[in-house]
Amino acid sequence: MIKCYENLAHVYDDLIYEDIDYDKISSFIMDVINKYQIHKDKYLDIACGTGTVTALLSRSFTEVWAVDYSQDMLMEADNKLRENNIKANLIYQDMTELNLYREFNVITCVLDAVNYIHDPSKLKSFFSKVYHHLASGGIFIFDINSYYKLSSILGNNTFTYNTPELFYTWENDFEEDNLYMYLTFFIQEGEYYKRFEEEHIERAYSESYIEGILKELNFTILNKFDDYTIDSKVHSTTERIVYVLRKE
Repeated sequence: MIKCYENLAHVYDDLIYEDIDYDKISSFIMDVINKYQIHKDKYLDIACGTGTVTALLSRSFTEVWAVDYSQDMLMEADNKLRENNIKANLIYQDMTELNLYREFNVITCVLDAVNYIHDPSKLKSFFSKVYHHLASGGIFIFDINSYYKLSSILGNNTFTYNTPELFYTWENDFEEDNLYMYLTFFIQEGEYYKRFEEEHIERAYSESYIEGILKELNFTILNKFDDYTIDSKVHSTTERIVYVLRKE
């Protein structure tokens, strides 16, 4: 996987909190865990980022692990967890090469991290590794940005964000199932603004393609939802598809 979030890690929470309802996500995950009576022993958060979901779910589990491929994001996560007196094992690792030598009752991978896997063969490898890290009867919850969102909502559009401390532009280019995102940031540091750039790529996968791989690997697809809403159904304009899987 391509490394990114090196500069973005330090402002990630400031940007994302306006758009992402972490309480909704964590409540959804706990509702699913309780519905299927999953043992709250070992929990793994893949692509944990700054550790917000990890922190919200951690107190429900005996043992918590979190993986990310950005050292900067892991540093932010470590600070957040320490400030909240939360014990977790933070691991720097490419999610497509997941290897922790243990099984988990619950594994999550949220906020379109799966779309960052651009190589379809590595996507299958990732799901296979998750399967082998799940305990029997364990569940895996992940989401993807839908093909509709990446191609039509984000598409070839440009977005801006402006506060007194931060300004950025987000330019998109969608071609051949890939969304290329070019981000330019200006962050206030004293009397001046620091400028940096990052490039992100997300691959658009169809539901049928994803589900074909999951069934081939013997996952049971328990359900899929529209953006962490427990009573929802996925439809043609769903932007975030949430899958709940089980290893029998």
